[in-house]
Amino acid sequence: MAVSCYWQIFVHSVTQSSTTPAISCVHVAPHVAEVSRITDADSRPGGSNSLGDGLAASTVLKDVHISARLLDDFLELARDNTNNDLETCGVLGAFLKEGTFYVTTLIIPKQESTSGSCQALNEEEIFAIQNEQSLFPVGWIHTHPSQSCFMSSIDLHTQYSYQVMVPEAVAIVMAPTDNSRSYGIFRISDPGGMSILSQCQEDGFHPHRELIDGSSIYESCSNVYINPNLRLEICDLR
Repeated sequence: MAVSCYWQIFVHSVTQSSTTPAISCVHVAPHVAEVSRITDADSRPGGSNSLGDGLAASTVLKDVHISARLLDDFLELARDNTNNDLETCGVLGAFLKEGTFYVTTLIIPKQESTSGSCQALNEEEIFAIQNEQSLFPVGWIHTHPSQSCFMSSIDLHTQYSYQVMVPEAVAIVMAPTDNSRSYGIFRISDPGGMSILSQCQEDGFHPHRELIDGSSIYESCSNVYINPNLRLEICDLR
C-alpha cells in the first residue's frame, strides 16, 4: 500500500504512529482550552462557539466531542479534490467514556468521487481500523465542493446507515464555497425522518415525502461539542 503523509496540515506537534498499515498522523492538543458546543449559528460566517446559546442539551442522545482540528484538517486533505470539483469523504471513529463519545480518529478511505457524490471503497480497511482501536462509527464527513451546505437524498441514505447503528451518529457537510453556511453538522430526525428513510427503496438523487407535521427530514445537531483538548489521529488510506 502506498504511504504518504500530509504533514503540512498540522501546526502543532505531530508524531507518526505505526498502529495501522496506512500512514497515521497524530495531533496531540494541549489541555488548556475550554470545550464549546456547536450550534446552528456556528456554521455561519461570524458564528460563535459560545455555550450560552440557550439550546438545551439532548436528554436522549449522548454528547459527541470532536477535535477543534478536525474540520480544518479534513478540508486540507480534501483540497485537491475540492479544486477539481470532486467530493471527498471520511469516517469518524470515537471511543465511549462515561456516556460521551470522543471522536479521536478520522479515516479517509479509498474512494470514487464526482461533483455530487462520493463512494467509499475497500470498506474492510475501515472496519479493520475501527476494530483494532475499538472505535464506534459515530458518523462521517464530506465536502460539497461547489454546492451549498445541505443533505442530499444520497447523503440521507448514507447517514441512515450510520444512524441505525449508532443513534448519535452525525453527518458533517463542508461547503467551502457557500458564503451563507460553510459547514453543518446534521442528523436525520427521529422517529419521523428515520421512518421515511427506512421505507425508501430508491437510489441516486430523488425526492422524499414530507413529514405529516411539516418538520424537516433532517436537523442540525445540538449535542456536538468542539473539544480543543482532544487528540486526533488521521488515517489516510488513499
